[in-house]
Amino acid sequence: MAWWDFFRPSGAGQFDVANAHTVELTKRHPVVSLTKQGAAVGNMRVNLSWSMRTSDTGGWHSDRRGFLRRQFDVFRPQVVQAAGPAMVNVDLDLACMYELADGSKGVVQPLGNFLGDLDAPPYIQMSGDDRFGGTSGETLYINFDKREEFKRLLVFVYIYDGTPAFDRTHAKVEIFPGSGPRIEIPLTEREPQARSCAVVLIENVKGELTVRREVRYVYGFQAEIDRLYGWGLQWGRGYKTKV
Repeated sequence: MAWWDFFRPSGAGQFDVANAHTVELTKRHPVVSLTKQGAAVGNMRVNLSWSMRTSDTGGWHSDRRGFLRRQFDVFRPQVVQAAGPAMVNVDLDLACMYELADGSKGVVQPLGNFLGDLDAPPYIQMSGDDRFGGTSGETLYINFDKREEFKRLLVFVYIYDGTPAFDRTHAKVEIFPGSGPRIEIPLTEREPQARSCAVVLIENVKGELTVRREVRYVYGFQAEIDRLYGWGLQWGRGYKTKV
């Protein structure tokens, strides 16, 4: 074995077994067909989770330094970073606008307690409201046993508390079909002024259900996303009860 082989990843290391059944939607590969994968059945789970970026505590800047400098840092005392104003609480909400085959439209979201129904129209249900993020996050369930009832679904995320902080969070939306691989959509773009993000559009076109990555950030809330996609709903200001 040549000496430089020690610096190359082994064949096993190049294959991440944990992600073998995960499809990540990207700008280059934005669409996946649930129908062609046999995944448009049962209850599909859509999960939003988030955490604060390490850059808020200086981690991102330290990662950009050279490899040798980081090695010498082991022998230096660490500087304590002040929390400062960058450490904010961010309350992200997961939501879904729907348009059914009969023309009815609406939204499922924690705000206003529009939690939906899995066994009756709109066949979409919200698990509840997580105000702190973490590994569990918030979850939507979509009943694809009623797939013929759907025309289009727009899954989106908004910051309820009014603090534009998408650039301070590391958020992702994961879709777990009834069968087939998990679908992951990271929200990694730094959009410091955005308050909402249209994440994926699920459409039923001639019986084929597809999931398309959108990841379009907007500076307003639901009404602006509505106008962007031509949903035509009427919106009013809503508030959550304090915890």
